[in-house]
Amino acid sequence: MGLSKRDQAHIERRLIATLTEACETAKAHIVGFEWLTHEVDYEEFPSSLRIVWVFDTQANKDQALASGQGERMVELTATALSEADVHVRSVAAHVQFDSEEQCQRANGGNWQQRLARKR
Repeated sequence: MGLSKRDQAHIERRLIATLTEACETAKAHIVGFEWLTHEVDYEEFPSSLRIVWVFDTQANKDQALASGQGERMVELTATALSEADVHVRSVAAHVQFDSEEQCQRANGGNWQQRLARKR
Protein backbone atom coordinates (compact mmCIF):
# COMPACT_ATOMS: atom_id res chain seq x y z
CA MET A 1 0.00 0.00 0.00
CA GLY A 2 1.25 3.48 -0.88
CA LEU A 3 1.71 6.42 1.41
CA SER A 4 -1.30 8.50 2.36
CA LYS A 5 -1.57 12.04 0.97
CA ARG A 6 -0.90 13.30 4.49
CA ASP A 7 2.28 11.22 4.80
CA GLN A 8 3.40 12.36 1.34
CA ALA A 9 2.89 16.01 2.29
CA HIS A 10 4.80 15.51 5.54
CA ILE A 11 7.74 13.90 3.75
CA GLU A 12 7.69 16.60 1.07
CA ARG A 13 7.85 19.38 3.67
CA ARG A 14 10.78 17.69 5.43
CA LEU A 15 12.63 17.15 2.13
CA ILE A 16 12.15 20.76 1.09
CA ALA A 17 13.44 22.04 4.42
CA THR A 18 16.51 19.84 4.59
CA LEU A 19 17.42 20.09 0.89
CA THR A 20 17.10 23.88 1.10
CA GLU A 21 19.66 23.83 3.90
CA ALA A 22 21.99 21.67 1.78
CA CYS A 23 21.50 24.01 -1.17
CA GLU A 24 22.40 27.12 0.84
CA THR A 25 25.51 25.42 2.20
CA ALA A 26 26.63 24.45 -1.30
CA LYS A 27 25.95 27.90 -2.74
CA ALA A 28 28.26 29.40 -0.14
CA HIS A 29 31.14 26.99 -0.83
CA ILE A 30 30.98 25.58 -4.37
CA VAL A 31 31.83 27.82 -7.31
CA GLY A 32 29.13 27.92 -9.95
CA PHE A 33 26.54 25.95 -8.02
CA GLU A 34 23.16 27.71 -8.24
CA TRP A 35 20.23 25.56 -7.12
CA LEU A 36 18.86 22.07 -6.66
CA THR A 37 15.56 20.36 -7.12
CA HIS A 38 14.07 17.01 -6.32
CA GLU A 39 11.48 14.79 -7.90
CA VAL A 40 9.70 11.80 -6.50
CA ASP A 41 6.87 9.46 -7.41
CA TYR A 42 5.35 8.57 -4.07
CA GLU A 43 3.94 5.35 -5.52
CA GLU A 44 7.56 4.18 -5.73
CA PHE A 45 9.04 6.00 -2.74
CA PRO A 46 11.89 6.19 -1.87
CA SER A 47 13.40 4.41 -4.88
CA SER A 48 12.05 7.05 -7.27
CA LEU A 49 13.61 9.99 -5.40
CA ARG A 50 15.99 12.03 -7.54
CA ILE A 51 17.96 15.12 -6.50
CA VAL A 52 19.42 17.29 -9.26
CA TRP A 53 22.20 19.77 -8.40
CA VAL A 54 22.39 22.57 -10.98
CA PHE A 55 25.43 24.68 -11.89
CA ASP A 56 25.55 27.85 -13.94
CA THR A 57 27.92 26.49 -16.61
CA GLN A 58 29.08 23.11 -17.78
CA ALA A 59 32.68 24.19 -17.11
CA ASN A 60 31.92 24.98 -13.45
CA LYS A 61 30.07 21.69 -13.09
CA ASP A 62 32.97 19.75 -14.60
CA GLN A 63 35.50 21.60 -12.42
CA ALA A 64 33.49 20.98 -9.25
CA LEU A 65 33.14 17.27 -10.00
CA ALA A 66 36.83 16.95 -10.92
CA SER A 67 37.86 18.60 -7.66
CA GLY A 68 35.77 16.28 -5.47
CA GLN A 69 32.87 18.64 -4.85
CA GLY A 70 30.48 16.04 -6.25
CA GLU A 71 31.26 13.82 -3.29
CA ARG A 72 30.65 16.78 -0.99
CA MET A 73 27.26 17.32 -2.62
CA VAL A 74 26.39 13.66 -2.17
CA GLU A 75 27.37 14.02 1.51
CA LEU A 76 25.13 17.09 1.83
CA THR A 77 22.33 15.11 0.20
CA ALA A 78 22.89 12.20 2.58
CA THR A 79 22.68 14.55 5.56
CA ALA A 80 19.52 16.16 4.21
CA LEU A 81 17.86 12.79 3.60
CA SER A 82 18.85 11.56 7.06
CA GLU A 83 17.45 14.70 8.68
CA ALA A 84 14.25 14.24 6.67
CA ASP A 85 14.11 10.63 7.88
CA VAL A 86 14.31 9.32 4.30
CA HIS A 87 16.38 6.18 3.88
CA VAL A 88 17.82 4.98 0.58
CA ARG A 89 20.36 2.26 -0.09
CA SER A 90 22.82 4.38 -2.09
CA VAL A 91 22.48 8.17 -1.89
CA ALA A 92 24.79 8.65 -4.89
CA ALA A 93 22.37 6.66 -7.07
CA HIS A 94 19.71 9.32 -6.39
CA VAL A 95 21.93 12.32 -7.20
CA GLN A 96 22.48 13.92 -10.59
CA PHE A 97 24.37 17.01 -11.72
CA ASP A 98 23.36 19.39 -14.49
CA SER A 99 23.90 22.95 -15.67
CA GLU A 100 21.84 25.92 -16.80
CA GLU A 101 24.07 26.08 -19.87
CA GLN A 102 23.23 22.52 -20.93
CA CYS A 103 19.52 23.05 -20.32
CA GLN A 104 19.60 26.19 -22.44
CA ARG A 105 21.48 24.42 -25.21
CA ALA A 106 19.47 21.20 -25.28
CA ASN A 107 16.03 22.29 -24.07
CA GLY A 108 15.85 26.03 -24.69
CA GLY A 109 15.95 26.66 -20.94
CA ASN A 110 12.84 24.54 -20.28
CA TRP A 111 13.67 22.73 -17.04
CA GLN A 112 10.36 20.85 -16.88
CA GLN A 113 11.09 19.32 -20.26
CA ARG A 114 14.71 18.57 -19.35
CA LEU A 115 13.88 16.93 -16.04
CA ALA A 116 11.15 14.82 -17.64
CA ARG A 117 13.64 13.54 -20.24
CA LYS A 118 16.20 12.60 -17.58
CA ARG A 119 13.84 10.25 -15.73
